[in-house]
Amino acid sequence: MAVPAAFFAVFFAYPVAAIVARGLKDGGQWRFGRFGEVLGDPGIREVLWFTLWQAAASTALTLLIALPGAYVFARFDFPGKQLLRAVVTVPFVLPTVVVGSAFLALLGRGGLLDEAVGLRLDTTVWAILLAHVFFNYAVVVRTVGGLWAQLDPRQEEAARVLGAGRLAAFRRVTLPALAPAVAAAALMVFLFTFTSFGVIQILGGPYFATLEVEIYRQTADFLDLPAAAVLSLVQFAAVGGVLAVHAATVRRRETALRLVDPERTSRPPRGAGERALLAGVLVVVAILLVLPLAVLVERSFATPEGYGLGFYERLRSADGTFAVPPLEAVANSLSYAAVATAIALVVGGLAAAAVTRRAGRLVRGFDALLMLPLGTSAVTVGFGFVVALDEPPLDLRSAWILVPLAQALVGVPFVVRTMLPVLRAVDDRLREAAAVLGASPWRVWREVDFPLVRRALLVAAGFAFAVSLGEFGATVFIARADNPTLPVAVARLLGRAGEYNYGQAMALSTILMLVCAVALLLLERLRGDGSGEF
Repeated sequence: MAVPAAFFAVFFAYPVAAIVARGLKDGGQWRFGRFGEVLGDPGIREVLWFTLWQAAASTALTLLIALPGAYVFARFDFPGKQLLRAVVTVPFVLPTVVVGSAFLALLGRGGLLDEAVGLRLDTTVWAILLAHVFFNYAVVVRTVGGLWAQLDPRQEEAARVLGAGRLAAFRRVTLPALAPAVAAAALMVFLFTFTSFGVIQILGGPYFATLEVEIYRQTADFLDLPAAAVLSLVQFAAVGGVLAVHAATVRRRETALRLVDPERTSRPPRGAGERALLAGVLVVVAILLVLPLAVLVERSFATPEGYGLGFYERLRSADGTFAVPPLEAVANSLSYAAVATAIALVVGGLAAAAVTRRAGRLVRGFDALLMLPLGTSAVTVGFGFVVALDEPPLDLRSAWILVPLAQALVGVPFVVRTMLPVLRAVDDRLREAAAVLGASPWRVWREVDFPLVRRALLVAAGFAFAVSLGEFGATVFIARADNPTLPVAVARLLGRAGEYNYGQAMALSTILMLVCAVALLLLERLRGDGSGEF
């Protein structure tokens, strides 16, 4: 626990505490009266209520739409499965401003839906919910599907032989085994939608605001740092409460499971029902995930002179927006993401092992703390890095490592949540038997744990890499002008008027999408199996 605890203390707790203290301290004294002033505002209470219920609705809708996909990827083998799995994951790593623009093109004035049936959904909650499902579909498919692919199907088949119907066998055998993975996926989706920012800004317009949007408004528009600090602490407390409920209700249901090689559980679909289920999942993926991505690609080629590579050619030259050609952001993002992935694997792997091997309130609290970066305002974290890490021995504002450190903060929770269900499913008697036979703790890990969690570790690396590529909230405050990342470059281009700036943003977004797809596809090849675990 020492390394993860030190990492979070220095690069998360300290910067967040520094920015909150600057907002709530005046003349060396704490001004806690600001809590009553801010929370007493009816507009703020409306923001709090909307943040809560839209996150709950987004989580429920995502689970409803994505769980059939998790089953299909876990149990069925079909042509193009590896490519489709990478395509499903790509939306999760795209910058929110880009996805918001794509959905605006689909659902807004003059969009595909408006032209087809005369219906507009922008500035409505439905556009927000659909965009949230677009982002988080992969979280459910990969997290739940990862464990589902390793469950022995013979247990459910035995229940069927003993007289249980298909639904009863699933409810009494498979669902309890999947409960920890489902809860982990729901937790991540809730945290992401609870702190939604770019989607709300673009699709919600002036009518909807989450806590994250309000924190940004108070900081950037009104320069009211005390109000932003209060809202950051409220968001922090709300996320902590959600994590506490998760720890109290889910951990007691986690038990050792009989895990098998996913290749033994994957098979071609049989019968009309299974083929219809596969077809339905493919249709959902095509409409909900592929169509918005197709809009991005189409707009990257739609220049004022007609379809061509004009926007891509302009990426090779610097202008007033960047100190370097925007295309250099590709190499910057890849190098930053590789370092961030290594940091996330070390910190998250040690944390997952510690949580698995120990019990008690301290460990449960530590487990919850690991998820807090996902629920903390990215604005607060970004400003905290600038404010806190400016003096020796932590004067890192001009160091290149600062960007990977910020990206790793978001990647660590994914590594932990990906590995924990599999680590907890390993029967302790296997470890004990190896120890009795004379194996050292390191050899027990190498011979017993690692073969079972190898796939989960590789998938965790892939997701950490993809998340690092798309991280924007904190990176935008610390990325240097001569070393921008892809999301920062896209946001800067979208922030400038002009058709060419917008087209270059779409071109960079397309490049980011392709880089993520290639990286995830290579990961599938590296794993060397047809499983769908995440």
